[in-house]
Amino acid sequence: MFITRRLLISAIVLLAATFIMFVLVALSGDPLQDLREQSTPQAKAQMAARIEAMRLDMPIPVRYLGWLGDLLLHGDLGVDKAGSSVAAQLGQATAATLQLVVVATLLGAFIGITIGVISALRQYSSFDHGITFTAFVCFSLPVFWVATMLKQYLAIEFNDWLRDPTIPAWVIAAAAVFAGLVWGSVYHGDRRGKLAAFGIGFVVTAVVLFALSASRWFADPGLGFPFVLVVSLAAAAGMAALISGLEHLQPMYAALAAAGVGALLYHPLQPMLDDANLLSILGFAAVTVVICWALGRQIGGLLSRQAVPLAIGSGLLTGGLIIFDRLLQAWGSYAASVRGRPVATIGSQTPNYTGDFWHVSLDTSMHLLLPTLALILIGLAGHSRYSRTSMLEVMNQDYVRTARAKGLPERTVVVKHAFRNGMIPITTILALDFASVFSGAVVTEHVFGWRGLGSMFTKALREVDPMPVMGFFLVSGVAIVVWNMLADIAYAFLDPRIRLS
Repeated sequence: MFITRRLLISAIVLLAATFIMFVLVALSGDPLQDLREQSTPQAKAQMAARIEAMRLDMPIPVRYLGWLGDLLLHGDLGVDKAGSSVAAQLGQATAATLQLVVVATLLGAFIGITIGVISALRQYSSFDHGITFTAFVCFSLPVFWVATMLKQYLAIEFNDWLRDPTIPAWVIAAAAVFAGLVWGSVYHGDRRGKLAAFGIGFVVTAVVLFALSASRWFADPGLGFPFVLVVSLAAAAGMAALISGLEHLQPMYAALAAAGVGALLYHPLQPMLDDANLLSILGFAAVTVVICWALGRQIGGLLSRQAVPLAIGSGLLTGGLIIFDRLLQAWGSYAASVRGRPVATIGSQTPNYTGDFWHVSLDTSMHLLLPTLALILIGLAGHSRYSRTSMLEVMNQDYVRTARAKGLPERTVVVKHAFRNGMIPITTILALDFASVFSGAVVTEHVFGWRGLGSMFTKALREVDPMPVMGFFLVSGVAIVVWNMLADIAYAFLDPRIRLS
């Protein structure tokens, strides 16, 4: 009943919004201006054809009803000034924008919320102050400047550096000091412990960077079986300790078993991945979910409700590492095929580029890299600050104090009591962020030459082309309505006190 009522209200709101937008677009300029300035014999015929195709000889309300009828009955969004179908353009632009922005939104939300929660738990620590300063700096940076800096230093100069990928000693030292400071600020303890964390972070970072430089790893990168095994087991143990704790070890055993089995399949999978495609990758993922589900049920026992998700997550993470390693194995040949300039600065793909699945995937990834980083850096600040504020408010509530007074472990207090309620206000922010995905990253698309919804919208406004603007607004409006409704439903899931009625 709730969903039906919300859908009905949302449809009325969307209908009113489309009418207002249609009127505003119709009054914004003259779609025939370019033809009026021509003196060719074909100008009058072209003007008559455009008037008929765009119904410019009808009053605006009648024109709107015609557009709405075509949309509801035939799924037709009309034509633009050139006579091309707006629906076809909208489909291509939406796919390009989703490819650009969805990954950036997901990563930005995940990283921002994680940093915000840690910052709240380490309130007024050096880590908290550092994150606060960084967040305000990122929040104040204009996206076009960030995009330009990324193109200069992570594309142009990085591509030049790949010709001789050795890391200077001063860069290793600076990176090691920075890593040490980060680990020292994250550690929650006395000064001696912070110094120890700083030293460990400094040494590990320096050794790793020196080894990468000496082996010229960036010229022919790869992970290898030992790295996949160690990282997958460590990640599985970390997720199990965070989610299920150390009181009951069956969920951890299930996660470690899933990660171990996946890592042991590293070498047998290599021949199968030579001729991989997207369908086969999805098939491997489905098989992984089934096997990990069985492991979680078998090993988890009475705690299978916790063990199954942990086993599936560990198995998919291990599979992702294997896929990423296989992608890196194609790096050398891909870099050579693009004349040693693998990090792209413009467009969504290399023109007329052909290759196998791994080379095409690398080409797409390298074109996505810079705009994705730009969007993450800009959105990271908001997510981290909102999540920090929400967690601080929740951590001071009486029920959290009561949970601590009962002697519950801090992990249980934070994960099961504070975090779930702290996510309620964040849900609204996430819903708006995901809805804005369909609006297109207008500035980012312009800087990186990405032909998505933002580019389509600005071009239509500049050329006084009403139908593409209405198509853009329709996608954006539907996305906002749908995600707001999903946010309301998520409230009831996060907080049992909230009822949909």
